[in-house]
Amino acid sequence: MNLSDFLVVSALLFMIGAYGAFTRKNAIAVILSIELMLNAANLNFLSFWRFLHPSSMEPQIFVLVGITLAAAEAAVGLAVILNIYRDFGTINVEDISLLKG
Repeated sequence: MNLSDFLVVSALLFMIGAYGAFTRKNAIAVILSIELMLNAANLNFLSFWRFLHPSSMEPQIFVLVGITLAAAEAAVGLAVILNIYRDFGTINVEDISLLKG
């Protein structure tokens, strides 16, 4: 496998995540789609590291920070969604945007 194979997989993951983030009405599905896009970015970091500069360790640190950021985003996002569900009884993104007034 070469670099372009990894980049194609990463682009497909990112496109699936972007499609899900823009088309889903469920807030949990939107968060999962954002996770897919973050994982596509992590795959890009690791594939470029592997094929261009395997002796340096900086991209691995970026990936660990990215995984930490994804975990924090999921935890905070789920906490916000649970609070919205408790208050309004829905997690539909369109209904939530109408309730902010």
